[in-house]
Amino acid sequence: MKAVILAGGLGTRLRPLTDNKPKPMLPVGEKPILEHLVNWAKNNGIKSIVLCVSYLRKSIEDYFQDGKKFGIKIEYAVSSSQLATAGQLKTAQEFIDEDFVCLYGDSIFNFSLRNMMKQHSSKKAFITMSLNEYKTNLQYGVIETSKNGRVLSWNEKPEIKANINMGCYIMNPKVFSLIPKNKSYGMDDVIKKAMKRKEKVNSFITKKGFMDIGNKESYKQACEEYNKKIGKI
Repeated sequence: MKAVILAGGLGTRLRPLTDNKPKPMLPVGEKPILEHLVNWAKNNGIKSIVLCVSYLRKSIEDYFQDGKKFGIKIEYAVSSSQLATAGQLKTAQEFIDEDFVCLYGDSIFNFSLRNMMKQHSSKKAFITMSLNEYKTNLQYGVIETSKNGRVLSWNEKPEIKANINMGCYIMNPKVFSLIPKNKSYGMDDVIKKAMKRKEKVNSFITKKGFMDIGNKESYKQACEEYNKKIGKI
């Protein structure tokens, strides 16, 4: 499979760090976020990548070029405006003719993409979404009440669990027909449209997490976690 990496966002929540550098090029350790993604994809058997670029794209193109020095083929899908996740993906349509991997360019993954691809193929899914089993504790006591207002129980700062979207998908190329051209369009809109049309949308759930780099706090945490991991090796 080819992989498409969405690397065209403005990174507004990380300003001023992204004033002169696109978010995927921010360093985590000694490498930019995007290089971690490229290496992860390569190590999971991906041999060709399409980078969807827009904001400050020259810094990405100059760094990765044709991908030869990274041992992988890299091509570029360019947009001149901000199109949200699915809108960005649409720009890569001409490069895709079979099932492909789609990755958000602001995360670092550490699960088995190979296993996800195998599951996608064996289940003949239209879309497979990677989900992370996420746990967190509420900051407040949760009070259960009856219909008449009587307090039935008090659960102080309970742990809640949920499967959250990790921003890694495997998709059938027919997914492009669900995305309007040159329009800002979210991936959630695509998934909902696919389900409404009764397409087979499956999940690949992993307890191994990922580093999501959406704002300054999560970027700092990702850097600290990565440095801690390197220190253990």
